[in-house]
Amino acid sequence: MTPDFNAIKTAACDYQKDMVAFLRKMISYPSESCEEGAVAECIRAEMEKLGFQDVGFDGLGNVIGWMGEGEKIIAIDSHIDTVGIGNIENWTHDPYEGYEDDEVIYGRGGSDQEGGMAAAVYGTRIMADLGLIPEGYRIMVVGSVMEEDCDGLCWQYIVNKDGIRPEFVISTEPTDGGIYRGHRGRMEIRVDVKGVSCHGSAPERGDNAIFKMADIIADVRALNNNGCGDSTVIPGLVKMLDPKFNPDHYEDARFLGRGTCTVSQIFYTSPSRCAVADSCAISIDRRMTAGETWDSCLEEIRNLPSVKKYGEDVKVSMYMYDRPSWKGTVYETEAYFPTWINKESAAHVKALVDAHKALFGDKRIGPKSQEVLRDRPLTDKWTFSTNGVAIQGRYGIPCVGFGPGAESQAHAPNEITFKQDLVTCAALYAAAIALYPDEEKTGDVTQFRAGKTDNNIE
Repeated sequence: MTPDFNAIKTAACDYQKDMVAFLRKMISYPSESCEEGAVAECIRAEMEKLGFQDVGFDGLGNVIGWMGEGEKIIAIDSHIDTVGIGNIENWTHDPYEGYEDDEVIYGRGGSDQEGGMAAAVYGTRIMADLGLIPEGYRIMVVGSVMEEDCDGLCWQYIVNKDGIRPEFVISTEPTDGGIYRGHRGRMEIRVDVKGVSCHGSAPERGDNAIFKMADIIADVRALNNNGCGDSTVIPGLVKMLDPKFNPDHYEDARFLGRGTCTVSQIFYTSPSRCAVADSCAISIDRRMTAGETWDSCLEEIRNLPSVKKYGEDVKVSMYMYDRPSWKGTVYETEAYFPTWINKESAAHVKALVDAHKALFGDKRIGPKSQEVLRDRPLTDKWTFSTNGVAIQGRYGIPCVGFGPGAESQAHAPNEITFKQDLVTCAALYAAAIALYPDEEKTGDVTQFRAGKTDNNIE
């Protein structure tokens, strides 16, 4: 099927006011992770208004609507939870009311990532309006929950509990006008150190856990910052860009960017402010590039000189996640989010690229205020992490990204998204799915995938 690209662009422009109104309505509902019920109901009502079929919630609380008839499924995913607002003094307007002008919509969740939900819902409506849903396919539009808390948990539930495996998934996370085919993975690591308390007037009688942790933190910092020369005691994470250390995947690592680690939280116990601390713990945010695995990252921390120095007083582990969803469902999983890259030649990636070229040309487009941000290759990768860690990283379901907004707006005060992006994305979703070359799809779309751990997470 060759779509009428002008008709698609016209339809997307005609729906701009509706998309903006829908997005502003979603923004008006605070929807941090595990508290998405009100915005999920808002999305269900909008889908029902637009004629989606079988709209409802699964057991975790994902809101799912369907369009079309057939046995095969193409999904469009948008997470509908947001982070909090942080210090309200950093906002110039109410983050849940905000404003709109000719170019932008202001408010928490506009770029990350309810703008994607608005474009997905109306892009799918355009497919139905113009007869663009491929024969034998249904379009599954997912408003997924808890992504900010635990990337991909929503799709672990969809695959394992709902029993749904789409042919491919379009992620509507913000892409700065690009088409994204992968990103680094991540994991959440905890380090616990034991000490012995005593009165602070004679600290030599105790064993200060905070002092021990200070040594470990210095080593974690070195792991992130160091180079990888032969004489370096703690070779830095940049080493994975070097074929000497990563012979099989250094090129993929160079595409994604080097891994990173940082201390994100610190905890302690002490009998009082007049005592030596008897325990200390830190959380490490670890971003993983191609060639790094969950167990290699844990071993890397266990092998730090300071960790070895303190021996059995140190425990290194991976966090588990078990917060109840807004529906009260607990679906425990590990805080590990696998790295993934799809081949640029894969059929589902090619569909988005071909649609973009037909609709808008072979360069990124966007508001003039974002031209510098968008002066990059059309096909690229995210800096941050998405639900693709489960969709593609865990399960190998082909995934590709194109979404309204900018990565730089994510989690920032005074968050905005761009009205033009809503129109652009809705049009591209409609055209790309119509152009999906079913006859060209292969089982080998993955360029790199870290895969699952040896835990049996079902």
